[in-house]
Parts: sequence; C-alpha cells; structure tokens
Amino acid sequence: MALTRSGTVGGPTYVLREGTRRTQGRAAGDSNVLAGRAVANAVRTTLGPRGMDKMLVDATGTVVITNDGATILDEMDVDHPGARMVVAVAEAQEAAVGDGTTTAAVLAGQLLVAAADLFDEGVAPTTIVEGYQEAARLALAAIDANLLTDDVDDDLLATVAASSMTGKGTGSVGPGTLADSVVEAVRRVSTDGERVDREAIRIASHVGESAGATAVVEGVVLDEEPIADGMPRGLADATVALLDVPLEVRTSAAGVAYRVTGADQLAAAMDAEVGELQGYVAALADADVEVVVSTKAIDDRLGSLLAREGILAFERVPVDDARAVARATGATRVATLADFDPADLGVAERVRIERFGGEDLAVLEGGAATKTVTLLVRGGTDHVVAELERAIDDAVDVVLATLETGEVVPGAGGIEIAIAEHVRDHAAAIAGRRQLAVEAFAAAIDAIPRTLASNLGMDPIDAVVDLRTRHDRGERVGIVDDGGIGEIADPVGAGVIEPAAVKREAVENATEAVRMLLRIDDVIAAR
Repeated sequence: MALTRSGTVGGPTYVLREGTRRTQGRAAGDSNVLAGRAVANAVRTTLGPRGMDKMLVDATGTVVITNDGATILDEMDVDHPGARMVVAVAEAQEAAVGDGTTTAAVLAGQLLVAAADLFDEGVAPTTIVEGYQEAARLALAAIDANLLTDDVDDDLLATVAASSMTGKGTGSVGPGTLADSVVEAVRRVSTDGERVDREAIRIASHVGESAGATAVVEGVVLDEEPIADGMPRGLADATVALLDVPLEVRTSAAGVAYRVTGADQLAAAMDAEVGELQGYVAALADADVEVVVSTKAIDDRLGSLLAREGILAFERVPVDDARAVARATGATRVATLADFDPADLGVAERVRIERFGGEDLAVLEGGAATKTVTLLVRGGTDHVVAELERAIDDAVDVVLATLETGEVVPGAGGIEIAIAEHVRDHAAAIAGRRQLAVEAFAAAIDAIPRTLASNLGMDPIDAVVDLRTRHDRGERVGIVDDGGIGEIADPVGAGVIEPAAVKREAVENATEAVRMLLRIDDVIAAR
C-alpha cells in the first residue's frame, strides 16, 4: 500500500496513507465554522411558537415531519466531523433535560460564526476559548439572578409544559389541554421528597380520533392483541405472569431428524407434543395465572388451550414493554416453568382489551407494586401522532426538571436578553483581547430572540434593539405570540416560562462543544 509524506512539524515526519485528506491552520477552523453554521441554520427556522416544520425523507422513502430539533438533527445524514460536534450538542441537551435542543444548536452555530469574525481581526483561537469560558460563567450567573420565585404548583407546571409544546404540532387542541394531561401523569407517580422515576411515565400512541382524545392511563398500555379468539377481554384483580421463555414444543438444538415409520408413531409424537403444551397450561392454571405476558413466542395450538382456562395471553411483547409491566404489577420475569413460583406473579386491578381504529390495545391498570402511568396519545394520522408523541415527551421532561429543581425563568427570549446584557455589562472589566470574545458571546446569545422575532414576522434588528432598551429600563420583556403577531411583552404574563435547567444546559453544552472545535488546527481524514 502506497505511503506519502505529508509534511514535518518540529522535526518529526508524519507519514499518511495515500489519499488521506489533511486540513491545517485557518482552513481547518473555517471548515468547522461553515459546517457548524450549516447545521444550526437547518434548525433555526423551527424555533419558537411560529417555527416551521421540516420534512425529512430517508433512503428508503420513510417520511418524518417535525420541528423538533433533536429529531431533525438525528435524522439528518451529517458527514462533516465538525458538524457532528454540533449534532452532539443537541444530543447532550436532549439526554440531560429533554428540551432546548434547537436553542443549543443555534447558539453553538452562532458562537462559531462570532469566532470566525474574531479570527479575521487577528484574535488567537486560545484567546477566544478563554473568553467564551469566562462569558459562559457570566451567563450562568445571569440565569441565577433571573430565577422566578413562584411556587411549584400544578398551574406553574402546566405553564412550563405548554411553553415547551407551543409550536410543536399540537393542532387545534392547543398545548394547554395536553399540558394538563402531562401534569396529571407526573403527579400520579410523584411522591413528596422523592425524585420521580422517568421510566414510570410511559408514552404510547395510536392513530384515530383527535389529539383531544389523549388520555392518562394509570398503568401500562400495550400495542398487543390476544393470541387467540375466545380469551377474556376484561379481568379484575388479575394475576400476571411475565415470561421470558417460549411456550412451544421443544426441538433438538443439534438439528437431529427422527424417522416415523407408521401411523402409531406419528400419533404418539403428536400426543407427546399436545401433552407438553398441556403441561404448560397446567403449570399456569395451578398457579392461578390469569394473564400471560411473554417476550417469546407462544405455540398457536396453546392459544385455544389457554382460552379454555380463561387465561389471557400476549406473545412477543417488546422487552421495554415487559419491563413496564414488571414495574406496574410487581411481576418478576421468569425463564422457566419448571420451578414456577407463585411469588413471581404480579397483580393488576383491571385488565381490558379495547379496540381503537380497528386494532386492539391491552390496558393493564392499577398496578399493585409501583406507580406507573401511560399517556395514550391520539391523532388523525401517523405523522400527527408521531409529532405529538415527541412534543409530549419533551413536556414530561421539562415538568420533571421543574419539579426537581423548582427553578424557572422567563421564556420567549426574555432570559437570553438578560444574559446578553449581563455579559456585556461585565465585559469591560475583562482585560486584553478576551474582552472581544466575551462581547462576541453576548452577541451570539442575541441570536435567540433575533430568531424568534424573525420567525414571528418581526424585524429582528428592531425587535432586539427594543428588547434591550426596555430591559435597561428594568422591564421583564420577551417576544410573545399574540395570535400570530409578534409582540414585545412580559413573557411571564403571557404564560411563557421555561425551566432554568434547560437554559443552563444549552449554554454549557454549546460553549463546551465550540471551545473544543476552536482548539482544532489540524484535521486528518482517512481515505
């Protein structure tokens, strides 16, 4: 394989494979800036209550319609390593707090653009990195200084949830109605003084009816049908067995073939198989099992036998659903019926099969062991339901973040204006060229309210100037949606409130990723 000498740095020779691409110095920085800005621009127009949606089509023709930043960046086939760093910002934001992914990506892109301008002015990358670090510290202090002191009650949680869902395809129902369902779900699993288990709040979706039919189910909803007709469709105080073993006729693992030479041998073999299946039924019936949830296959012939015993059974249930059943009912997953222990059974106060849009759903309510709820999302089409599910998932995350910390801030760009002004006010006290980077950071923060104004049809420059002027007068202001018309007003009065944790994570994640990119002066890409 051919080798080529790429160059020398301080004496040592770097030997790279033929065809390897290498970008050094300013060119490497410019490449990362352009890639990061491109990714940020891809989601910029989705920000805010009047943000636009994106239609994403993959190589197989699957279509996703969404304005959720995390979903857009996840579905995009991003190749540039610098651009993937910006995607990682959104992923980290989603993993930490579940919302604010678009804000974090836009901020990261704008910080890169500001850094490129400083490069042109002769500011060293390390100086920009240090300035951004200092500015991020000031930004976090500004968030702490602008915390709202409202009590964390259901009204506040509903406002936070509605703010998160605004503009995310909730349709004519409106985010307020869905927010009430989110708060109800969280309250059902919350205990004073204890952290809420996120896995105890599940989200299931099913096409049919409008989004207004979205409901909270105290228990687990499974997209499963009984394995046989004649099984009960409703049970009360039902014992639940959670199996991780196939209920089928055992076969040889070695692939051994048996020769049958007569009808008697065939009948004996068939009787043996039926006897084995009847043994499964007997083991379950003797333990007073009424519902079987199996992650493995169940023999078709076993369905009628179980139905005769009044046992309701589901097969090939996904592992995540099986875990939810275990949490809700207290059942323990068992891998054999040989030593089946009744202590492994769980209890559901009510099990029913409901028909939605021509398909059956299994609902296990009133789990005896732990609190588990499911938000059953409804919508007219698959695309609507999928977007609603993403919106509600984000709303649950922000409500939990608010409930855990009790810290909220004004939304609608209000906190960003406060951050930018705080950073500017303290920039003059920073010596050297780092001051330029701190001021550039403040200008990058302004990109959030500027984007909100643009997406609402306002002049972005005039809007930001007005925001800064009124903020300097001591007013609490943001850019709110007044019936489709952008207006500068008090975001709290307009019901736009966000968790402080979302803003902290956006600042920290974006700054950290950009600082890492700015320190790169050599990109070596293998063939």
